[in-house]
Amino acid sequence: MIPSLSLAHGGPTQAMLVMERALSAEGIEVEIATTDDDGPGRRFGVGAERGMPTGPARRHVFAKGSEFYKWSPQFSRWIDQAAGAYDLVHVHALFSHLPVAAARAARHARRPYVVRPLGVLNQWGMTQRRPGLKALSMRWVEGPLLRDAAAVHFTSQAEADEALALGWPLRPRVIGLGVDTPPRGEAGRMDARFAALRGRRCVLYLSRLDPKKNAEALLDAFAVLRPAESGLCLLMVGSGEPAYVERLKQRAQALGLAGSVVWAGHLQGQDKAAALARAALYVLPSHSENFGIAAVEAMAAGLPCILGRGVAVATQAQAAQAACVIEPQAPALADAMQHIIQDDAAARALGEAGAALAQAQFSTQAMGRALVQLYRDIIHP
Repeated sequence: MIPSLSLAHGGPTQAMLVMERALSAEGIEVEIATTDDDGPGRRFGVGAERGMPTGPARRHVFAKGSEFYKWSPQFSRWIDQAAGAYDLVHVHALFSHLPVAAARAARHARRPYVVRPLGVLNQWGMTQRRPGLKALSMRWVEGPLLRDAAAVHFTSQAEADEALALGWPLRPRVIGLGVDTPPRGEAGRMDARFAALRGRRCVLYLSRLDPKKNAEALLDAFAVLRPAESGLCLLMVGSGEPAYVERLKQRAQALGLAGSVVWAGHLQGQDKAAALARAALYVLPSHSENFGIAAVEAMAAGLPCILGRGVAVATQAQAAQAACVIEPQAPALADAMQHIIQDDAAARALGEAGAALAQAQFSTQAMGRALVQLYRDIIHP
């Protein structure tokens, strides 16, 4: 159960798509329930699942009744009747109608359920966007559901540690996400599409555009590098709330970066692979990431990576010398970018170590096996 399967939501949707493939490959019969949400103000076609990402799992798609909380009366009626038919219910997200209704229905039907909180049970997640409402909701809604869950699925130890610090009793289980190795892309595809990239070295940002991703610090740091003089271009790949994206573009304009920043929007498939192939460096300066799928994809593609300390996989990457990990502030980010751009040997070493780490620790097969073991431990203790 997940509130949305829209690619506009980035990592959560990508993780679900990889999970369903990995579990299906392990012989698990998977069904996904979600709403017709396709990002703010947009909907998929409910009956035909028009435009929704496809996969091996059966889809149950319900109309969202509101943007806030993604309330779906249709889903409530369905899950109350259907929960007892399943061996286990795995809910993804908190502070939204579908996961809460699914957990309650599973509990009522005496079926075990697992909760994956998608990183909201950390300091950033609990203090941003309606913190007072979240505190009340945790006390009366999410807290009891987490307490009664057969397991709470965290994707990194850092995410689990922050959640446990809140003091709620829960049964943590850490299972990292599996990430598909990106196909080899054609770098020239990006040059053909975006003229500003031609003849310039490319710094890549690939993730959703959201305040927690800290793109403001990236723009400020990139301006320090004087890209027009040094032959650099910043490729911003991702979408977000239109008003927020417009503020970022205005910031770039004010910093004198208008000709050195390419706003590519959301890319997937061959275009996404081409962006990874075209880049000389990947940067994700987030304040908070419960995992960091895009970062692992960049490492798997062999790119030298700079990660903010708030990115959960940064801890493992730093231990393996597979990424440059920095405080998520513009001066530190500018220094790190300058160093990697000027030192080809250091860039090459980071890229090779990152690719090795991604292959060894973040395969889809390893994730699938770990999830199956979790389900078996719960159903047959």
